[in-house]
Amino acid sequence: MLLTFERMGALRWILVLWGVLVAAFLLLPVLFIVALSFGSSRWLQFPPPAWTLRWYQELLADPRWLDSILTSFKVAALVTVASVLLGLLAAFGLVRGRFPGREVLRAFFLTPMILPVVVLAVALYALFLRVGLNGTLAGFVIGHLILALPFSIISITGALEGFDKAIEDAAVVCGAHPFEAKLRVTLPALKLGLFGAAVFSFLVSWDEVIVAIFMASPTLQTFPVRIWGVLRQDLSPVIAAASSLLVLLTLVLMAAAALVRRGSRR
Repeated sequence: MLLTFERMGALRWILVLWGVLVAAFLLLPVLFIVALSFGSSRWLQFPPPAWTLRWYQELLADPRWLDSILTSFKVAALVTVASVLLGLLAAFGLVRGRFPGREVLRAFFLTPMILPVVVLAVALYALFLRVGLNGTLAGFVIGHLILALPFSIISITGALEGFDKAIEDAAVVCGAHPFEAKLRVTLPALKLGLFGAAVFSFLVSWDEVIVAIFMASPTLQTFPVRIWGVLRQDLSPVIAAASSLLVLLTLVLMAAAALVRRGSRR
């Protein structure tokens, strides 16, 4: 028995070590990019000969970069609001609804998660080119909304399935209107699911590049598209600085989500 426990302990440490190695393998390229963004070399040289904030200053002083950042924020904010609202309605229909083909509809909503993004991008480009939405803010929002909506539906559906509908029914029995019961009883109970849907929807739009490349125009580009365009012309450390900002925002949002979840549990 003692030998068995010793083997289990050794196996646990092996699994921990393996997890650390896998995490390091995944994170090291990101850490290299962050380090290169502070290097003084004009080229992407590692290790950097010296440290500087020059590339961040150039990034934030260039109006083209600032315009692309602002465009990404606009698109991501609009996508987040639309994705959460539509995801909430879809979640109520999928969880509370009783109609034929419900599971087929659920699978259809999740199709953008398994469909190759480049196929979706080409299809949207062909469609939007005909209706005049290519290169417009509305085209960006619709394209990113299609990608973000499955994440909202999954997050909100999971929260709604874990909510006891009897509590909402009790509010109705006590005199509340069904809509008021959903608004004042059910929605507060779904706050973690709604917050998760908002975070993932924002990040999907903020980081997305393939659909954005097809939707972009010379006057309207998102931040990742701007990075891609500059990367094809030059390997400046400004690109490393821009990529570091993308990583930073992602980490901030994920940390905020973790703090909200921990606070809710307490």
